[in-house]
Amino acid sequence: MELKITIFSLTLLFITAQTISPVSSTTISLYNKCSHPVWPGIQPSAGKPILSRGGFELRPNQAYALRVPTGWSGRVWGRVGCSFDPATGRGRCATGDCGGSLYCAGAGGAPPATLAEITLSSGGAAADFYDVSLVDGYNLGISIKPFRGTGNCQYAGCVSDLNMMCPAGLQVRASASDSRVVACKSACSAFGSPRYCCTGSFGSPQSCKPTTYSRIFKSACPRAYSYAYDDPTSIATCVGGSYLITFCPHH
Repeated sequence: MELKITIFSLTLLFITAQTISPVSSTTISLYNKCSHPVWPGIQPSAGKPILSRGGFELRPNQAYALRVPTGWSGRVWGRVGCSFDPATGRGRCATGDCGGSLYCAGAGGAPPATLAEITLSSGGAAADFYDVSLVDGYNLGISIKPFRGTGNCQYAGCVSDLNMMCPAGLQVRASASDSRVVACKSACSAFGSPRYCCTGSFGSPQSCKPTTYSRIFKSACPRAYSYAYDDPTSIATCVGGSYLITFCPHH
């Protein structure tokens, strides 16, 4: 019964947001399915508006609808283990921190962090592009599911908990006294090699190929970017859709 109520509430979020804002053609709803709070961070691409001051708190089973202007593009990620001063909004997060502020205000998240990336069309029959990326590493599962669109409109995301299978050289632990793995670095971040970062002589799709580490990510999350040029199985498109971004979709 609880699941039905949650789905019904999310449907209402889509309908309500679209009804009260006729100027905006797209609704992006964020849903926290985790058993713990998540503080979404939102970073617009250059020249695009900041949404909801760039960050807020989502408690377990809470959802939040964003009315997004046509042509907007940017990224969303989940911050975990956060503590902020209620008066100033200053604090820090264990993963995904954006400069020690509740309101990211255009700043990006510190890797490793799982990213949901969306580029909306400027209207008409043009398609939106969206993906979930592990290029900056992983801190929690994220999925993107389109609604009410036309075209391919596939699900994208990383449902598996990569922290449970993260290779030793990529693991980020909670603290010196707490051995829990709270995030998994990308091989680029961990080792800085052009081969892993797809830079220098490896800076093209022809020269930068999957590695042992990216294959681990891809095997666990086949519908997510595992490295910089992992395009064919990672980018999804949809025309005229609204989108549900879920944190911890595996729960």
